[in-house]
Amino acid sequence: MTTNAVIVDAIRTPSGKGKSGGALSGLHPVNLLQQTLEALLSRNDFDPVLIDDVIAGCVSQTGEQALNIARTAALAAGLPESVPGTTVDRQCGSSQQAAHFAAQGVIAGAYDIVVACGVESMSRIPMGASSQGQDPNVKPLASRYPEGLIGQGVSAELIAAKWKLDRRELDEYSARSHRLASEAQQNGHFDNEIVPVTLPDGRTHTIDETLRASTTVEGLASLRPSFTSPDYEERFPQINWSITPGNSSPLTDGASAVLIMSEDKARELGLRPRARFHSFAVTGSDPLYMLTGVIPATEKILARSGLHIDDIDAYEVNEAFAPVPLAWAHDLGADPARLNPRGGAIALGHALGASGTRLLTTLVNTLETSGGRYGLQTMCEGGGMANATIIERL
Repeated sequence: MTTNAVIVDAIRTPSGKGKSGGALSGLHPVNLLQQTLEALLSRNDFDPVLIDDVIAGCVSQTGEQALNIARTAALAAGLPESVPGTTVDRQCGSSQQAAHFAAQGVIAGAYDIVVACGVESMSRIPMGASSQGQDPNVKPLASRYPEGLIGQGVSAELIAAKWKLDRRELDEYSARSHRLASEAQQNGHFDNEIVPVTLPDGRTHTIDETLRASTTVEGLASLRPSFTSPDYEERFPQINWSITPGNSSPLTDGASAVLIMSEDKARELGLRPRARFHSFAVTGSDPLYMLTGVIPATEKILARSGLHIDDIDAYEVNEAFAPVPLAWAHDLGADPARLNPRGGAIALGHALGASGTRLLTTLVNTLETSGGRYGLQTMCEGGGMANATIIERL
């Protein structure tokens, strides 16, 4: 008999700008995840001693985010000492992978109850801080990629060039993200997923700080490209240099968490399953075009699930940069209206380690509001990888 892994609850913090003075920048990342775990438990009436594990995604595991932040945040949240925790890094897909590990553990019978979560304080731990001293072109990797590996921004430029996405298309998509997120906020569609965060001075942060309702295509057009350089211009003459801060996801602080159980355990505890995990996939991809892994990951999960893209009612494709969801939708033949219908990371932020369970949280709520059955989530990841998840609303 197959054990279903179900989502009982899913929450996230509002985003904070990932810079000094951002709404969440005064909060230690352990405390940010601690408050998220506390909120998740307060919404669900069961004895936390029953939790088998806390699995957290975090990308920059250094400084204040070092030493297994899953465990330290769980202890700070008052979870019993018997509840363990572990922290995983699959780059931007870290907490999506945490949810996979949690659900797969339930399906395998190794877990009954797990919390999958994620956190990133990009204001306090700068992006790339944990990679200092690492050489991406170390031998023999350098001999395999003699042209040298590149950053994600240049990869986004290469995708825009290869898929023939011009600057206006990228900016139009980005303005759409802010518009849809603003509409969702105004219509109360984030109310069930956002939990307030108490700041060190006692104030409460409740609204996504990265969302700019006033964003226009004309305003975005005034921004300058972020990643051009004489060296890159010489190496990649096909690039038109169109990636700007406006069509990229902003540096962000945030946390998110999902309560995952076996369906039988949820019913035993009198808790309502909201969705079940249907299928999983993870794949590697070309590190040069590292953000395109979402395409083969989606193809892989659709083949594994027996579903067609048209069977999926909502798609959450992480908006690391605007070319990513646009190239994905083109190659998959996806319905644009189902793509990130409440906006995406360009508007709502991309707190690296928290984004996987943030997207999952939004996807669950989107399916419940719309009455859709199946939702697909996919996330591009540094180094050329991607995760994909299909859930079914219950």
